[in-house]
Amino acid sequence: MSPMHFIDQQRTHYAVQQLCQVLDVVPSRYYAWRHRQAAGAMGTREPAWETEMLAVFDHHERRYGTRRLQVELRKKGHRVGRQALCTGLRRHGRKALQPKSFVPRTTDSTHGQRCAPNLLLDQPRPAQANRVWVSDSTYLPLANGTWAYLCAFQDVCTKHVVGWQVRADMPEALATSALQRALLAHRPALPGTTPGLIVHSDRGGQYVGNAYKALLHRANAQLSHSRRGECYDNAQAESLWSRLKTEVLEARDWPVFSDLADAQASIAAYFDYYNHDRRHSSIGYQKPYQFHQQQLNNITLFSCMIALPLK
Repeated sequence: MSPMHFIDQQRTHYAVQQLCQVLDVVPSRYYAWRHRQAAGAMGTREPAWETEMLAVFDHHERRYGTRRLQVELRKKGHRVGRQALCTGLRRHGRKALQPKSFVPRTTDSTHGQRCAPNLLLDQPRPAQANRVWVSDSTYLPLANGTWAYLCAFQDVCTKHVVGWQVRADMPEALATSALQRALLAHRPALPGTTPGLIVHSDRGGQYVGNAYKALLHRANAQLSHSRRGECYDNAQAESLWSRLKTEVLEARDWPVFSDLADAQASIAAYFDYYNHDRRHSSIGYQKPYQFHQQQLNNITLFSCMIALPLK
């Protein structure tokens, strides 16, 4: 029995002040507790925004903090401050996942293969979809103590993850199959047209092979590599891993994935969520897929306007 319940039970036999003194409870704290109990007994309902907040928070599986919650609730017609959201989460015992500080890593590029120059140096950030894709590879822990390997390609402008692949090994095919998926889904350039897509990555061995370069050449895309030892040259791709590791790996019990099939299904589900459901702060809290399609529609509309004959 809690001290508050004991005081409330014995208040008909002893003075509240005396009971509080014996149990080392501040009287005002007891009366505040009693007021909350009375309000609950009267059926006091929580505000509509608070009910909606809990539904949104649980739907996103602790991946939304107060900033994204605020945007989501405003879309639903509730204008609530972040401090109220923070208090509401605390009151209901909800706590968002906290991403760790992002520290880019340097890739081992001792494969001896020739690398391409960094085509993104001193260039403005692309303002259209399918102008620059970035890529990187990472490790996924399996229950048997081995690893699966993930390669993904992301559009720099829209944050849309355009293609990915998960394998039990990390040959050149890991990158080429992920890139093939992205190219088949988005077709950013047609053969014979002016190159419009730059595909940037670090200097890892899977990004310098002949098959990978040939695939880019057939797609009329340009190859770009980070400079040696310059880990920030591919910071956006590594930032995606930081988010994935916080929202997938750290949110699950260890070992994270039971086997390769579990890793493949889990990554596919996460990227589907990331593209279609998760709001991204750097694109005005829009969802990557919707923003990507909006950008493509704008390009199509602009092209049609240019093609119209002048009267």
